[in-house]
Amino acid sequence: MFLPKYPDNPTPPPAHTHSPADPATVQRTLPAVHTSPAVVAAVVVGGVVLTALLAAVAVSAISVAIAAVVLRSLLREHNRR
Repeated sequence: MFLPKYPDNPTPPPAHTHSPADPATVQRTLPAVHTSPAVVAAVVVGGVVLTALLAAVAVSAISVAIAAVVLRSLLREHNRR
């Protein structure tokens, strides 16, 4: 009942024997990239400036959150009286 049914004449999978005798080597040429020290310095300065701006935004967000918690606690104590 649960036995598998096999085909009467199974055919083997095709054997791929095709392989090129002498594969041609492909040489790709990359475009020449010239970087000057001024470009490298500009990229580094830009990264430093962006990192500083991100840090400033994070510090500002933390200080605003702390101020909000302090004001909330002050207003809660004021409303209890």
